[in-house]
Amino acid sequence: MAHYLLFYETVDGYVDKRQPYRDSHLRLAKEYRERGELIMAGAYADAGGALLVFEGETDNVARAFAEADPYVRKGLITKWWVKEWTVVVN
Repeated sequence: MAHYLLFYETVDGYVDKRQPYRDSHLRLAKEYRERGELIMAGAYADAGGALLVFEGETDNVARAFAEADPYVRKGLITKWWVKEWTVVVN
């Protein structure tokens, strides 16, 4: 299994704007976590973005999450991308 990083850039006022979608976003994250696909996730301290770490055979797991995420679908994420991550120390 490989690791994939999902990067998010957020809109201005993201913390307030996310409230209507937060429960749905967290429910989606919990589903991925329970399946062992989402390893960890969190927003940057300045709320200008977020980073989510996935594990899977391909980057499709991270891409599918982003495409289903209400934050992305409702326009709170201005840009997202996935990078494969080579873990050296675990």
